[in-house]
Amino acid sequence: MPSHFLGFDSSTQGLKALVIDADAGAIVAAASVNFGGDLPQYASPEGVLANDDPTVKHANPLLWLEALDLVLRRLVEAGAPLGDVRGIGGSGQQHGSVYLNDDRAFGVFASLDPARSLAEQFAGVFSRPTSPIWMDSSTSVECRELAAAIGARLQADTGSPAIERFTGPQIRRFYKTDPEAYAATVRIHLVSSFLASVLIGGDAPVDRGDGAGMNLLNLRTGTWDAVIADATAPNLIAKLPRVGATGSLAGALSPYFQKYGLPALIPVALWTGDNPASLIGMGAHRPGKAVVSLGTSDTVFAAFDEFHTDPDGYGHVFGNPAGGNMSLACFKNGSLARDRVRAEAGVSWEFFDTTAFDETVPGNDGSLALPWFEHEITPSGRPVGLRANFDFAAAPPAVRIRAAVEGQVISRAVHSEWVGHFDTLRVTGGASRSRGILQTLADVFQARVETIAVTDSAALGAALIAAHDIGGHSFDALAERFCPTVEIVRPRPEHAATYQRLHDAVRLLENA
Repeated sequence: MPSHFLGFDSSTQGLKALVIDADAGAIVAAASVNFGGDLPQYASPEGVLANDDPTVKHANPLLWLEALDLVLRRLVEAGAPLGDVRGIGGSGQQHGSVYLNDDRAFGVFASLDPARSLAEQFAGVFSRPTSPIWMDSSTSVECRELAAAIGARLQADTGSPAIERFTGPQIRRFYKTDPEAYAATVRIHLVSSFLASVLIGGDAPVDRGDGAGMNLLNLRTGTWDAVIADATAPNLIAKLPRVGATGSLAGALSPYFQKYGLPALIPVALWTGDNPASLIGMGAHRPGKAVVSLGTSDTVFAAFDEFHTDPDGYGHVFGNPAGGNMSLACFKNGSLARDRVRAEAGVSWEFFDTTAFDETVPGNDGSLALPWFEHEITPSGRPVGLRANFDFAAAPPAVRIRAAVEGQVISRAVHSEWVGHFDTLRVTGGASRSRGILQTLADVFQARVETIAVTDSAALGAALIAAHDIGGHSFDALAERFCPTVEIVRPRPEHAATYQRLHDAVRLLENA
């Protein structure tokens, strides 16, 4: 019997779908929809609606529904073996929320008509016509209100302090600005649980991994926190879905989707957030292995068992779909900052990636820099600008480059200490091609650095979660099959003490 599973990832700019063969360790079909290019009628070229207020970042939930129909049609056109699919998983961009009214919403879920599109049928069911997403930063006041009302327990029990993009502050803002529409709201879903609800034609639970990004879920108890919910908005818990247990199922597939050749009533796993799904898709589901994503922003995330939080308040705790918890820290100044340092030094990427590190020594004789060209969020609240403990502009290009890279990497290490020690770093993103950066990561963290040939890690993770939760495959076996190592860079123990001494210097630079 084929061991095929379907995984979706609804991200900011598009929707991806993968069909995997869990036994063979192979991706057998893939399709994607770019929101701006494929669905221009929604006027969301980057997946976000235009707004006169630059802090407001919303999306049209009908866009996600139309994309779901379209990506399935594309799988059919590509000859994907959808008739062999045994189960479905999914991930959604974290923190985004969907607001359903009490007139038609649940009835639409339960009676989807295959002769009509999803977007057509769901028009009119939203009490809030647009969905705030993770890019929104309009809730500073609401964050201060929640912090004042709850105090340190907000982070201690939910895993994060009040964060502008998190769902709780977004709900509070909606209640304050449109109390009538809030009162008419019967259900507030995350992007992930909303799309899972569409698939099952019912009211799907929220996954603990994604629910942890709301400032509402008590990670110690695994349930909504009544005190925090009451401080957020009235009667809020009644408007939230139930919290699903790790590894449980959302339900059975709606008959609507048989029109794409999917089998009737196959199981749908709980959808999770894109970051928890990526943890699985990168093969980093066990403690001791961290993922470092080197992109426009840099992120560091890792699994850990015993629940605890970042004493500095910058790292976040989400649920791990494999059980336990995961940490995540985001550093806004990533590859774009590195590119600016390179451009201002007037050197090529080959010089940046290799020559600069050949011409300098590990530790850079103590010369460090933090290229904060955007408002940094780890740590937050510091002024924009390049920080250095030496005359940066007068130094040779190689010294400047090593100073910036080592400053960044040591900062990532400093703000990951609360999680525990990592034996292995799995590195992804464009900068993972840089030999100098990989060796610096290995030496600073004193961990084996691996690059792996995984693209679309959230969609892959969603499919792997389905293979585990529905098909009974172990995460260890799935990681071995789907996440093989391409390259290994080993730490040099002789440089461990040098970099350890520089931890305090980076903290001083951050706080200068």
